Amino acid sequence: MAILNRPMFRSLMVFPGAILAFSATALVAPLCLAGEAPALQRSQANSPVDQLISWLLNEHRPMLGIPFAEVIFDTTGKRVLSVNPKDEIDQRVIKQIAAACDETIKQFNAPDSAIQSVFRINEASSHFEDNLRLVLNAAPGLNCDFPRTAEGRVQRSGYPDLRIVDVASKRVFYLDPKLYVVGSRDSSFRAFYFEPKVATNKVRDDAVHLVVGFEHQPREKGGIWKFTRWDLVDLAQFKVRLKAEFQGSNRDMYRPESIVASSAK
Repeated sequence: MAILNRPMFRSLMVFPGAILAFSATALVAPLCLAGEAPALQRSQANSPVDQLISWLLNEHRPMLGIPFAEVIFDTTGKRVLSVNPKDEIDQRVIKQIAAACDETIKQFNAPDSAIQSVFRINEASSHFEDNLRLVLNAAPGLNCDFPRTAEGRVQRSGYPDLRIVDVASKRVFYLDPKLYVVGSRDSSFRAFYFEPKVATNKVRDDAVHLVVGFEHQPREKGGIWKFTRWDLVDLAQFKVRLKAEFQGSNRDMYRPESIVASSAK
């Protein structure tokens, strides 16, 4: 089995011009590396992009079973802490988060709740973030807000969604709500991603990292959204995989100097 080249791994995560998303669909996955692709036919040039593509094709593509805690530490310098079942503060905060999840489901299952006007479930995520923030802020001894970047800006997109502080101890808990339909709990499709960026990094504390998954029933035509259960997951032992993706926008593609033919006006 090939050995993970950690210096190359770190440099790859900050390589400019590439979208390097760490994604996962299971909480535990063994480390396994796909078979090597055919050698890249290349010129004598040895630019950084040549090295990157050669590395992706010939060494570690895809990379699976990467500890999420290591990804966070290598990209932010911050530690992912485990929930301690014997620690009084951890258990109190977990109970408060659990109560907030129960209250959120109760509110959103009401026929007149704001979430019932949402057409697509993907549009409901921000409602869960907003409601959990309000309920957790009302809990004694807690402060919950949207995480800020190093420049102090609030950024709703990207991981994590909420930052909870136990006021007395100053301990930080990151919380990321997820929604999934009944029957898809064991799906292998991507359900989580983390995109490492320096300017928009929102992980700025040694903290417990949590995902709360809310299950919902399929919505029938004319029916309502019905949320059935939730699970709170500690990401300290979470394993992810790396997918490298080169991307461009329409503006990048449709440049006047690149267009060689167009339809008649």
